[in-house]
Amino acid sequence: MRRPDFSRRVAVTGLGVISPVGQDIDTAWTNLVAGNTGLRRITRWDPTPYDAQIAGEVDFDGSQWMDFKAARRTDRNVVMGVAAAKQALADSGLEITTENRDDIGVIFGSGAGGPYLMMAAKGVWDEKGARSVSPFFIANMLPDTASGQIAIETGIRGSNMCIVTACSSGTHNIGEAAEGIRRGDFIAALAGATENPLHELAYIGFMNMRGMGSPRPGEGLETVSRPFDKTRDGFVLGEGSGAMMLEDLEFAKARGAKVYAEVVGYGSAADAHDLIQPVEMGDGMRRAYLQALERHGVPADEIDLINPHGTSTPLGDLREAQAIWAAFGEHTPKIAISATKSMTGHLMGASGAFEGVATVLSVYHQCAPATQNYRDPDPEINLDVVSGSARSMNIRYAVSNNIGLGGHNGAVIFKRYEGD
Repeated sequence: MRRPDFSRRVAVTGLGVISPVGQDIDTAWTNLVAGNTGLRRITRWDPTPYDAQIAGEVDFDGSQWMDFKAARRTDRNVVMGVAAAKQALADSGLEITTENRDDIGVIFGSGAGGPYLMMAAKGVWDEKGARSVSPFFIANMLPDTASGQIAIETGIRGSNMCIVTACSSGTHNIGEAAEGIRRGDFIAALAGATENPLHELAYIGFMNMRGMGSPRPGEGLETVSRPFDKTRDGFVLGEGSGAMMLEDLEFAKARGAKVYAEVVGYGSAADAHDLIQPVEMGDGMRRAYLQALERHGVPADEIDLINPHGTSTPLGDLREAQAIWAAFGEHTPKIAISATKSMTGHLMGASGAFEGVATVLSVYHQCAPATQNYRDPDPEINLDVVSGSARSMNIRYAVSNNIGLGGHNGAVIFKRYEGD
């Protein structure tokens, strides 16, 4: 067992995504930079009876990532998680061997697990009776099924866990994995999250919660998600997964790995206020930002970019902006805001994983994708929202943050890697 050494540096060496804007890193990044939205009219069911009719769907073939029979009995969110994790592992070039597999972790979450299998089992029960219900459905639909299946698929036998914090699950899994490396729990870890919330019943629930948005008057469905815009009125639901391989920097360097960025800060804080509404002034998110900055000494005035939660809800975006101002003060106008949910929709538990990957790519490429549909600045928010086209810029440090139902707040800070 290695002793804790918080001077350890944590490198991002591999990335993977399954998302509405692409099912590999190159495609997803190209579309984010070009401003190509992945939001379309729903095809999984007939949305005609509903006011909300758009989603970030993924046309996904799981059989290329898992055994066909295993994929059939496993919920879609698990297969998407396995796909992103396998991409990240391959991208990192790290070979899993009998010598190192006990020293590598899988820290991979999901906000809700697999609703499709549960609903399918209920349908079988209603139609054919209890004896016809599959004995496999429970094991294949739990929130931690993805983390377990990733270990099975890769042979990784170190720490394995699933952190569930609703829409901030991805952020917390990445942050906790990085801290695990610093503590010496493992030398490397596959971290991320996956979510498959595009079930009609779940969609109805969010719609009745009055959280779903509508297009700009007279414009197309692709304008529904408009984070921080004065006219914003709700979010768009999406599905997908994101993963990254994190490693002790010295271990990564010794094997000649490419380093996308370093993980240099992580914060987590609760609102302790309400299961749905954010606390006044976004105080929970403010404290998560400050903890992320203070944990390993990141200068607040060197944060150049934030990929925010940015759901496009009236109150949520306002509270998040208030938290940014409270945490960063007079430096706030110098921080670029790149809200990629405007193109992917809200991937729920996978949001922080996908957006974490997008933030790492922003740092690596020194470029901030534009927030789509941002046209009318909100004077109550007053942030430098990247709009129009992607912005090439100097990015020293960038933050990815998310807020989950229940009052969960998380933030991870990535730093440009310049070698030693």
